[in-house]
Amino acid sequence: MASLRDSLMLEDGGVVAFVGAGGKTSLMFRIAHELSKADGPVLSTTTTKIMMPDRNQSPHVILADTPEEVLKKAEALLKDNIHLSAAAGKLPYQDKLVGFQPEYIDVLFKAGMFRWILLEGDGAAGRPLKVPKSNEPVIPKCAGWVVGVVGLDCIGKPLEERWVYRSDIYAEVTGLKMGEPVTEASIAAAIINKKGIMKGCPSNAMRFVFLNKADRKEDLEAGRRIARLLKTESEIGIERIIIGKALDESPVVEYY
Repeated sequence: MASLRDSLMLEDGGVVAFVGAGGKTSLMFRIAHELSKADGPVLSTTTTKIMMPDRNQSPHVILADTPEEVLKKAEALLKDNIHLSAAAGKLPYQDKLVGFQPEYIDVLFKAGMFRWILLEGDGAAGRPLKVPKSNEPVIPKCAGWVVGVVGLDCIGKPLEERWVYRSDIYAEVTGLKMGEPVTEASIAAAIINKKGIMKGCPSNAMRFVFLNKADRKEDLEAGRRIARLLKTESEIGIERIIIGKALDESPVVEYY
C-alpha cells in the first residue's frame, strides 16, 4: 500500500497547504512524521488558528512574532529534532495557536532551513465538511501542493451547521437545500466549484483531494462514488483523489 508521501507525490521538498475539514490536523501531523523520518527537517504551522498539538503530534512549538525569530529559535532546536511546529502566538484562555501571515511562510521557505513546511490554510471547528467564506482559505503563494480534505462521515447527515461548517455557503455553492442529507454529488460539487473547497489555490500548485475516514465499507464505497464524479472533471486540475484513514496504521486505502 502506498504511503502518504508517495500518494501525494511529495518528493523534492516544498510547502504543502491543507484545506477543508474532516481531519486536516491529523493528516498534517501524520505526514509531518512520515516526511521527517524520510527527508527532514519539517515545520508544521498555520495561516489561521489551530489547536495546540500534543507531544505525540509535535513535541516542540515555537512562538514567535516574525519569521526571523522562528528561524533563530529553530536553529538550536533542529540539532536534536527534525520536526518542529511554529505559530505567532497562543490565544488566551484557549488551547489554540494563532498562525502567520502568508508572506511569512514565503520568508520561512526561502530561508532553506526546512525541507518541508506543512500548514493549515483554514479552520473547520471540528466539523467533517466545510466550504470557505470569502476570505478563506489563506494559502501562501509558495505552496506547491494543496490538499483538500473531506470527512466521509458527513454523508447522509443533514445540511446544518452541526455537520457542515459554513453550511449556508455550502448550500449556495452546491445547490443542496438546508436540512437535506449531504450527498456524494454535493461533495463533488463543493470540490469542483470555484468558490468551493479548493478555492484560492496558487496557479502552480498541484491539487489533491483526500477523502478521509473511510473506516466502514459504506464510507469506502461513498468515497469511490465521489472519486468517479471528480474523475470526469478536468477544469480544476486535480492530480490525485485519495481515499484513506489519516489515523490508521495504513492511512492510504486507494487513490486515483
